[in-house]
Amino acid sequence: MLQCTAVTDVPFYEALLALATMEGGPEHPTDVLAQDDFLLCELGEHDEAAEHAAHVWTADVPDDDRDLWLLWTGTGAHRVYRFDTLPLCPALLRDLIARTVTSCAYLDHHPGPHSWTVTDPLGDLITEHIHREVRRLTAGEDSSDADADADADTDGP
Repeated sequence: MLQCTAVTDVPFYEALLALATMEGGPEHPTDVLAQDDFLLCELGEHDEAAEHAAHVWTADVPDDDRDLWLLWTGTGAHRVYRFDTLPLCPALLRDLIARTVTSCAYLDHHPGPHSWTVTDPLGDLITEHIHREVRRLTAGEDSSDADADADADTDGP
């Protein structure tokens, strides 16, 4: 399933207040967020009845799995948002062959599928580009070859 594409600007002063007052919050909330930051909904695609959710901060408190999330509905002037410290989803994906356990990265009772089934196409494209650049740099290509590769990757003339 694809990731939701909803984006919201961060209500800066409310975010600073939420970070400053949460247990296990950052020592300097202004180091976490900037005035003009935007957050992307991290959930899988969902209907308009469900709130969008973006992770803001992981609490630094032993034995507490509560993180700060920005939740919102609507768009533009009709956007309604709230900050909430919520527990993480307890779901686990166990791969018995690889002997790995993957935790769901979303808030508890989130709508839609768990995080391990959600893909981010933009993130995949960025990762592909980074891998291509690493291969180019480790292969020892010169900069003129890199410029030709960069020109080939653009959509423009």
